[in-house]
Amino acid sequence: MDDVDRRILTLVQENARISAAGLAHHTGVSSSTCLRRLRALEDEGVIEGFHARVDPAALGFSTQVIAFITLGKEDRATVEALEEGLAAIPEVLTAERLFGDPDFLIRLVARDLTDYQRLRDDHLAALPGVEKITSTLVMRTVVDDRAVPADHLD
Repeated sequence: MDDVDRRILTLVQENARISAAGLAHHTGVSSSTCLRRLRALEDEGVIEGFHARVDPAALGFSTQVIAFITLGKEDRATVEALEEGLAAIPEVLTAERLFGDPDFLIRLVARDLTDYQRLRDDHLAALPGVEKITSTLVMRTVVDDRAVPADHLD
C-alpha cells in the first residue's frame, strides 16, 4: 500500500460516492488507475463496503443506548447463541465482544425510553446466558463513524 492507496482510502471514507475523476483529481493519477486500485482494495478486503449514513432521529429513533452485557457462563454454545440473538435484533447497531468484564458492548436505538425498556426486557434479557445488563443513555454524539486514519500510516 502506497501513498496513492492511502489517499484513495481517505477520500472514499469521506465520500463513498466520489467519482473516479474526483479520485484522480485528488490523487494525481489517472481515473483508470484509481478505479483499478479501488477494486484491488475491495478485493483485498481493505474496503469492506460502501454505506449511507442515516440519522436515527429522522426515522423516529430519538433514543440511543449503550448497553453492557455480562454473561453468567461463557461456553461456546452460549456465546454463539447470544451473538446470533443480538444480530437478529434490528435496533442493535453494533455489538462487540470484549475481553474482561463486561462481556459485550451493544449500541442500539429506540423510539423512546418505553421502547428501550421493551427491547431490554423482551429481547436483550431473554438472550442465552445473560446475567446482567447495564445501560446508559447517549446524551450527545461527539464523534461518530470517524474514518480510519489511512493518511497517517507509515
